[in-house]
Amino acid sequence: MDGRAVPILDIPHWKVEKGERVAITGPSGSGKSTLLHLISGIMNADSGGIVVAGQPLHQINEAKRDAFRASAIGYVLQDFHLIPSLTARQNVEIAMTSRLPKKERRRIVDGWLEEVGLGGRGQHLPAQLSRGQQQRVAIVRAMVNHPPLLLADEPTGSLDWETADEISSLLLGLSVTHGYTLIVVTHDLNLAGRFPRCLSIEEFNEVRRETLPKQRASFASVQQEGASL
Repeated sequence: MDGRAVPILDIPHWKVEKGERVAITGPSGSGKSTLLHLISGIMNADSGGIVVAGQPLHQINEAKRDAFRASAIGYVLQDFHLIPSLTARQNVEIAMTSRLPKKERRRIVDGWLEEVGLGGRGQHLPAQLSRGQQQRVAIVRAMVNHPPLLLADEPTGSLDWETADEISSLLLGLSVTHGYTLIVVTHDLNLAGRFPRCLSIEEFNEVRRETLPKQRASFASVQQEGASL
């Protein structure tokens, strides 16, 4: 900005174990979404290392990060980003990385839709679904490849409180059932309070810790499969 670098994240050391469910809170502009973009490989850190499921993202190029994200990381966003002209089933199928016969792909997707309470809605367009139902489709899209890591950026931010509570329960329940690691950033303190591990980004982001004691350490990050992320 104006020729000056504006620091967003400075994380000396942060780790999440395989299978953990973690909620991260913090005010707007504190770097929560940037952190998820770095973990997913959408963005590349200026320095330091990020390792997910044994893959050092900081050592591979953008194309390889994209391929890794498609197979190993699910991403749920606040605004769903469903393709309006595609049905719920097609919005999920388009994210599948496995090469399977059409009939088998449909069976898998319909099974997922049934699991999240959308049985019989596979042929509906996004505009024919409620916002909560659209978010359920987005969750299925993120999970259909069975990634070891699921990231969610304000997954309940655009939902009413009752629907937000249902989506919160769904995300946590699925993470237990399917055994994936779940990292959510949120302003929703009700959602954050339901996680086994809840922390403010100020606890490990040095940029946001001006008034907190400094604790420097070598940079790591989230852990999957026994490796730093």
